[in-house]
Amino acid sequence: MLKLTTYTGADQIHGVAQCHSLGPSKPNPTFPRRKDGISLVPCTSAPSKTPVLAVVSDRGAGSVRSETGPGRVEHSVSLADRLRQGSLAEDGKSYKECFIVRCYEVGINKTATVETIANLLQEVGCNHAQVVGFSTDGFATTTTMRKMHLIWVTARMHIEIYKYPAWSDVVEIETWCQGEGRIGTRRDWIMKDYATGQVIGRATSKWVMMNQDTRRLQKVSDDVREEHLVFAPRELRLAFPEPNNSSLRKIAKLEDPAPYSRLGLVPRRADLDMNQHVNNVAYIGWVLESMPQEIIDGYELQTITLDYRRECQRDDIVDSLTNVEPLEDGPAISGLEGTNGSPAATEDTKDYCQFLHLLRLSGDASEINRGRTVWREKPAR
Repeated sequence: MLKLTTYTGADQIHGVAQCHSLGPSKPNPTFPRRKDGISLVPCTSAPSKTPVLAVVSDRGAGSVRSETGPGRVEHSVSLADRLRQGSLAEDGKSYKECFIVRCYEVGINKTATVETIANLLQEVGCNHAQVVGFSTDGFATTTTMRKMHLIWVTARMHIEIYKYPAWSDVVEIETWCQGEGRIGTRRDWIMKDYATGQVIGRATSKWVMMNQDTRRLQKVSDDVREEHLVFAPRELRLAFPEPNNSSLRKIAKLEDPAPYSRLGLVPRRADLDMNQHVNNVAYIGWVLESMPQEIIDGYELQTITLDYRRECQRDDIVDSLTNVEPLEDGPAISGLEGTNGSPAATEDTKDYCQFLHLLRLSGDASEINRGRTVWREKPAR
């Protein structure tokens, strides 16, 4: 994967602005340095061709004025928008962004953790929402949603990782959203190694609408759907187009007693998101807490699917339960040759194992989350 060196230039902001200059790209560019000392590299997406006029303060500290369109209409663009390494596709129906894996985002395998991957997926999704003009004070809320105090909450998340990026690797993530029946929406992602263009992961998710005051689910109105789907692909586009792919599999409820458990997990304040409930990425960590240590030592997570049954609050106490699930219907997988970079199926299941998971409230055993994970044997290093 692409490795980056440290740039010692003094003027970081000026350097990044040069990265977005007009005209054809120059060979052997000097990449500007982020605040953490790691050089930035532009995505394959074309940089903005809007000239920066001046730094102004009408959108708070760090915003810029720009001119766009044939009439050269002036408007404000945040400094974060200028420095962010991402942009909409030419048709405006998807969004791509590049990320550098930082040292604190890798785990015991010296590669990015699954929580890091999930956080990057969430970040690129939120950035996509900001770029198309949705709210910045919540997760992709439209004008009608804000008037009615509505928010999006995750109903299902499915992530497949075929190759984990390491520290300083650059990943490019593309995302787009689409309708999902009358009660929700979906968001898909494709993750690539920026240096090679190889697909190293895919993900899909389903979201439903909830009233922020009553905490009850609500159908997606025509007004919200119209506001939201104007930025969706005109034709159905799926990160997992294969028939009977693993993202569609139902998850059976894990019954007690479970052979592996971790009881009494408590949400940290840092686990709460802008909507005042436990962020969906925190559930991944709780699920993994009850995995047997021999699996953690000898295998790496390839697939995780989570069904969110109820939201978790700050004062809740959570139990994590895990049990082995037979692989007879599971996606024994190897290679990287299918549609959208999907792995080719194989009949050899000896290097894979599969588990069912349950997160529940400790007090009344109410179901919070159901999960399934598929693990592959760690590659020799």
